Amino acid sequence: MTTEGNVVAPGFARTAASTLGYRLSTAVMSFVSVLITARALGPTERGQLALLIAIATISAQLGRFAVEEANANLAAGEPATRRGLATNSLVFSCVFGACCALVIVALFELVPAAHGDTPPETWWLAIGTIPVLMLQAYLTYLVRADYGFRVTNVSWLMGPGIAMAGNAILWLAGDLTVTTAFASWIIAHSAACLLLVGYVVRRSVGFGRPDRKLARRTLRFGLKAYVGRVLLVGNYRVDQWILAGIAGPRELGLYSIAVAWAEVLFYLPTVLMIVQRPYLVRASEGDAARRSAIAFRVGVLCTVPAALAMIVAAPLLCTTVFGEAFSGSVDDLRLLALGAFGIVALQQLGDALTARGAPLRSSAAIGVAFVATIGLDLLLIPELGGAGAALASTLAYTAGGSAVIILYLRYFDVSIRELVPRPSELAAYARGLRRESGGQR
Repeated sequence: MTTEGNVVAPGFARTAASTLGYRLSTAVMSFVSVLITARALGPTERGQLALLIAIATISAQLGRFAVEEANANLAAGEPATRRGLATNSLVFSCVFGACCALVIVALFELVPAAHGDTPPETWWLAIGTIPVLMLQAYLTYLVRADYGFRVTNVSWLMGPGIAMAGNAILWLAGDLTVTTAFASWIIAHSAACLLLVGYVVRRSVGFGRPDRKLARRTLRFGLKAYVGRVLLVGNYRVDQWILAGIAGPRELGLYSIAVAWAEVLFYLPTVLMIVQRPYLVRASEGDAARRSAIAFRVGVLCTVPAALAMIVAAPLLCTTVFGEAFSGSVDDLRLLALGAFGIVALQQLGDALTARGAPLRSSAAIGVAFVATIGLDLLLIPELGGAGAALASTLAYTAGGSAVIILYLRYFDVSIRELVPRPSELAAYARGLRRESGGQR
């Protein structure tokens, strides 16, 4: 461990490995949950469930104005602000959640196809959970800023764990429907949010008085990062909404299976992005460039071979595991896997720019990917369905990844050679992990 100010920073390699372990555990639980709902509901109703989850998550992500990004930077750089940030997060989630709910209600009235023939009672469940999802994100970033990875990892695990258990019980009881499966998902995320609230109250800084001045600072930084957050949501989730509207819930059901598998490729890059943030905020400019470049190289070294393996194994992963009814997702998965490199660059290098107070540069790169995603979705989905959405995503991620590399190199004034993978670094990372783990005995 190292000491940074009044905070003891855990070893990076050990923290990343532990967080990856939690992430893989959540992946297994998420997979089992997807498998249960896919087998029990079939492609059409599985598509309806995927759409409801997309509506809730997209709405929460778009409506929270990237306050979580400000929480991460301010709490890491200015520890005295943490109590005010915690309380302001609670206020923001209530206010922004209510505004977001009104927008979704209006959208459903004006564009009935936006809810994709999902059961009416589920619309209100989706709308009601938006503030919870917002607060969960705000507190997650706040706690991580203080290196509280253990509790955020547990909360990360709770969501899919509770949802998986709930779906299994409902399935065995013969009561698994789109509505009950979605309710199980909501309960899971509500429990994870309550865990974070309890941690802030009992183990962290607690909740102080609302701070207007701090709220204005938070929003100023958040709005700079918000453009990128909005566009990143577009890259990750809006294609599912567009696909459901153009091609129908069955095509989305197939595509959602491919997405579930493809997201496995992004676990390590996501973990490295999450863990590196508090280190990069506190680091010098040169050290931040060095740390982020190493993390990017390791992410590429691990992700690209995994993507190639997934392309080969796609028939086994989709058809053998989920059944012949989902054979149409094989091509979707193969196309999505090709976008792995772009995702690694957008996540890790974009987050490095945000950590150093340059969120607009990250947003510019994400904007390239977003424009490509929307344009290519509208062009390709009508003819190719889910395969068109997958191809659009891959091309868009590649364009965005290329853009963020250029912006990263210019900001940190380093050579492209710094981002070229070095196989020997995997062994060095393993040695660092053993050294850090040994120090904890």
